[in-house]
Amino acid sequence: MNRRLVLAVLAVGLLAGTAGCTGFFGGISDEQLDQNASYDDLRDSEANVTVDVEGGGIISDGEFRAVYDLNDTEELSLYRSQLYRDEALDVRGVRYWYPNGTEVTGSELNVEQDRSSTQVRVPDGNGTLAFSGDAGRRTFQLPAYVEGSYRVTLPEGHRTSNFLFGDVSPGGYEREIVDDRERLTWENVDSPLSLRYYQTRDIPLFAGLIGAVVLLGGAGIAYYYRQIKRLQEQREEMGFDIDIDDSDDGPPPGMR
Repeated sequence: MNRRLVLAVLAVGLLAGTAGCTGFFGGISDEQLDQNASYDDLRDSEANVTVDVEGGGIISDGEFRAVYDLNDTEELSLYRSQLYRDEALDVRGVRYWYPNGTEVTGSELNVEQDRSSTQVRVPDGNGTLAFSGDAGRRTFQLPAYVEGSYRVTLPEGHRTSNFLFGDVSPGGYEREIVDDRERLTWENVDSPLSLRYYQTRDIPLFAGLIGAVVLLGGAGIAYYYRQIKRLQEQREEMGFDIDIDDSDDGPPPGMR
């Protein structure tokens, strides 16, 4: 009897643990999928994929909105590549439009998530899919889930053009500034997007910092140089500065 009780307790514990793991890695809530989001401004783009990146705060990350013209693609595997493995992309505000313009929310789609990816299946591969997610404070990385033309707009007042602070991959893009926002466009992207950007105010701040360091360093060098010259002059006045070569007349008497 006791043995049966122990086995029953173990079975219940195993089921509870399995349920907990399933809840942790098994999907995204309907509330998150149906979260309020607007994509009308992005759907007007001529690019196959349009991404709008919003900047974060001092300690908070940014976020992005993305719209994909699926072009005969009925399933997307959404992930981000980390150092050792791929991790599922957490999405929110998911929307899908049929080719005739009918809109459905994320909870009406087939969305499944595990450790490595978030699988989104749509009813018609020629429709349009949109979702939002997290971006870094000064970086943005996203795999090319769909091949084709891309347009990415950075937060207001941010740039990638300075080679010390900015970087864009892949190459072959065009850059323009629209309403103080940098816009990057590619005719075709088939590799991951990786952007590093900065605020325009960072450049004069950095230049001022470098100038202050150079100024302080130069003042310190000049100070120590004057101190060394003063000590040398004091040694000469006290007769300690003796030129050994001038006083060396040869070996002592008896050793010549």
